[in-house]
Amino acid sequence: MQKFFYKRSPVWDYILMLVGTALIAVSIQCVYDPVSMVTGGFTGLAIIIKDVTGYLIPGGIPLWLTNLALNVPLFLAALKIKGKRFIWRTIVGTLLLSLWLYILPLVDLTDGDYVLAAIFGGCIGGVGMGLVLLAKSTTGGTEMVATLIQHYYKHYSVVQIIQFLDGAVVVAGLFVFGVHAVLYAIVAIFVTSKVSDALMEGLKFSKAAFIITDHYEQVAKRIMTELERGVTGLRAKGMYSGAEKCMLYCVVSKKEIVQVKEIVREVDPDAFVIVSDAREVLGEGFQEQMS
Repeated sequence: MQKFFYKRSPVWDYILMLVGTALIAVSIQCVYDPVSMVTGGFTGLAIIIKDVTGYLIPGGIPLWLTNLALNVPLFLAALKIKGKRFIWRTIVGTLLLSLWLYILPLVDLTDGDYVLAAIFGGCIGGVGMGLVLLAKSTTGGTEMVATLIQHYYKHYSVVQIIQFLDGAVVVAGLFVFGVHAVLYAIVAIFVTSKVSDALMEGLKFSKAAFIITDHYEQVAKRIMTELERGVTGLRAKGMYSGAEKCMLYCVVSKKEIVQVKEIVREVDPDAFVIVSDAREVLGEGFQEQMS
């Protein structure tokens, strides 16, 4: 799976965009919209517009049409400010999302259950967004708006502007659908961000160990022999004792960290060991390096 992400032709990027936008559309059309859950962005705004216009047009303005209509002037502005290279993949992502929203039937997958909608929709949408981002694309919306605003107000980061814009959409949903739906929408946003981050950063988490011991040669030899993992010796100095030391550093899998601690305990019970998460590791013995 990881090799697929790191070594691929440009064609795979568009396949990722196709699958990713489909999943995002499912979360919107079949999870969020049926329970009127506004999770920010242009899609959240489209859900609000659909509900408000339902009094004038039977069923309200379709989500795909609103999403497309909001993004068209945005792309024209981005074309003038940022140029063609900046917006091409985002145009493809937006068109694909609008197409999926048009094709998919309006089916309530969670049967009106807000808890399921927040968790299930967040997971599906998070995976979809992660795939789109892996393809070096976006689906337009508030991300594009934030990028354009940041072009003129550089003292604000894109993330800060996105948070403000999405927050404004969620607040608008509060006045239309009430506080109950908004509270669950916040849960859905949290789940979406966590899932997409996990997909972007890599699902195979490893462990990094820092080992301070007087028997560093024995510990390093056993780790390299028994686990077949590389070990790096770093020069260190104890600031209290003033003694020069060698600190060992190695990265292993979650299962192997147990063996590392056992080796250290057997060789030197007085050793000092620090274990931390390594969220993504590239290189020999782990994931394939990026081409």
